[in-house]
Amino acid sequence: MATESGDWRSRRFEATHQRLYDVALALFGEHGFDRVSVGQIAKGAGVSVPTFYAHFASKEHLIMQVPVTGEFAALLAEEPPAQPLPDRFRRALHRWIAQWPPRAWDDALIRWRIIAATPALRTRAAEFERTSGDVIADAIPTEPGARLSPGDSVALLAYMSAYTAALLAWADGGGTRKLEEIVDEAFDALERR
Repeated sequence: MATESGDWRSRRFEATHQRLYDVALALFGEHGFDRVSVGQIAKGAGVSVPTFYAHFASKEHLIMQVPVTGEFAALLAEEPPAQPLPDRFRRALHRWIAQWPPRAWDDALIRWRIIAATPALRTRAAEFERTSGDVIADAIPTEPGARLSPGDSVALLAYMSAYTAALLAWADGGGTRKLEEIVDEAFDALERR
């Protein structure tokens, strides 16, 4: 019986999480990110402001999401550790994008169009990019207790910056071009420097 109760709570949490997310995207699309408050999102979803914060740390965290370490750890584990980090990261990122279901593509475009249209979020994207880089760095297989070299850390952050630039370009273009092509262009430009 405890499992059924736990499953019910989990489903309820997920349903509330999705409702908050959907209401927020609709409000951002209608009024703009800066003109929507957490209170408006909570009210639209039929929950309290504290419930919003039980699901999202902030409005920014709702729209800019950090990858899950496990996702990238599995992708990076498939890469030969002897290969240069940029090559491993590039291939893993392409495999990650390729596994997105159709809803994830639609969702990413909506979110990144909001980010691209909001100057404060464009600036804030660099902070999330660094956090995402840290998550990915933690997922890169190394010897136990070892850390990335300073050169690899810098390279990873440069590639994360190029990836963010590609996402913004994709959103600015309304998603008319393939994201993978824009990512490759951004990475190629980085590698020519």
